[in-house]
Amino acid sequence: MSIALSSANTPSENSIPATVATAKKSTARAWLVVISASLFFFYEFMQMTVFNSISGDLMQTFNITAAQFGALSAGYFYANVIFLFPAGIALDRFSTRRLIITGLSICTLATIGMACSPYYGLAMLFRFLIGLSSTLCFLSAARLASRWFPTERLAFVIGVIVTMAMLGGFVAQTPMTFLVSHIGWRAALLTDAVLGVVFLGIIIKNVYDFPPDYKAQHVENLRELTALGFWPSIGKALRNIQNWLAGLYTSLLNLPIFIIGSSFGSLYLQQVHHYSKTTASFCSSMIFLGTIVGSPVLGGLSDRIGRRCQPMIIAAIISLVLMVLLMQLNQPDALLMGLLIFLLGFFTSAQIIGYPLIAESNPRALTSTSIGVGSVLIMGGGAVFEPLFGYLLNLHWDHAMVNGVAQYSAKDFNLALLILPITMVVGILAACLAKETYCRVRK
Repeated sequence: MSIALSSANTPSENSIPATVATAKKSTARAWLVVISASLFFFYEFMQMTVFNSISGDLMQTFNITAAQFGALSAGYFYANVIFLFPAGIALDRFSTRRLIITGLSICTLATIGMACSPYYGLAMLFRFLIGLSSTLCFLSAARLASRWFPTERLAFVIGVIVTMAMLGGFVAQTPMTFLVSHIGWRAALLTDAVLGVVFLGIIIKNVYDFPPDYKAQHVENLRELTALGFWPSIGKALRNIQNWLAGLYTSLLNLPIFIIGSSFGSLYLQQVHHYSKTTASFCSSMIFLGTIVGSPVLGGLSDRIGRRCQPMIIAAIISLVLMVLLMQLNQPDALLMGLLIFLLGFFTSAQIIGYPLIAESNPRALTSTSIGVGSVLIMGGGAVFEPLFGYLLNLHWDHAMVNGVAQYSAKDFNLALLILPITMVVGILAACLAKETYCRVRK
């Protein structure tokens, strides 16, 4: 092949800025699509974590114990475990845009239903529906990220997607607590539903399935899925041990978000460390702020060094140390507690690296199906450990009640909190067993 360049095929000076401008425009469009889709994740994470702000109100309204509250909160995760894998299969085969719009519509309507529920059983049903719709929120955003961005940027982009979710979790804490104290939990959830309608409009306007230059790849992916067959493609995803190891790691590193951030953190800080409701909500919300900062930082670091497993292991070890330290503190200052919880959120955010690890360990055509396998484990952690946490709280409870809210001792909470360091150790082992992908997609 000749290396001579003629004036006819050499880019002119005027064409270079146009090329750069086109690339910048394409990148901006990619971010607009992914950020808009991430609003669904933001909203769903609000619904998942809002129980931390209204735990006492719900226990009082429905006259329930911590175990019953844990079961109500876990209704979200039960739906996730049942429907996440089918959601991943659907996203590999049908329009991502349409599935996002359908999911967010269901979630918004179920939030209204939750706000109006007169009975515990009906509240459980709507909580289940919110969880069902949430099966699409992260998988759809991750699917769009894999289509609109190159794989060497995938961990950073997924970090930004998770940051959007954590912003939702943060909003569901102190701001929601403040709103609930002024207008009540039912009116606060109805206000929350209005936000869902606004996000739906933004998504309809900005989200598209893939960029124009991805169409040929999309057609090839569908052809590959058809040639492989429905059940064999599912079997291929299920047989890949990488999906299970990365999913297990992500699930177990995510548990502090579920337990401290979304359900029991505020109650723990009020009853054990005697913080006010607002202070407790602020401190527990620091786990979301830590994850907001940590997700893009650790995801970007993973992309930069070209490694997935190494940062996962190191961050999990640091998280374990922080969790043990947090449990050993005796009446700490709220500022110190908030800092420790922030750092816990920062380092456990390494769980987001598990998603690109899964994506890179499977053929492109099976991206969502494979992430769906891991996501079942991830949300299964909430389904198993939130009720278990409530059960352990109740195990030695003396049945003390104050204003209709069950009161638990430091000993009760410390027994339940043992879940977190134990599961972190298992998460470290899972990351050690996973195979490094070096940020390259499997062909």
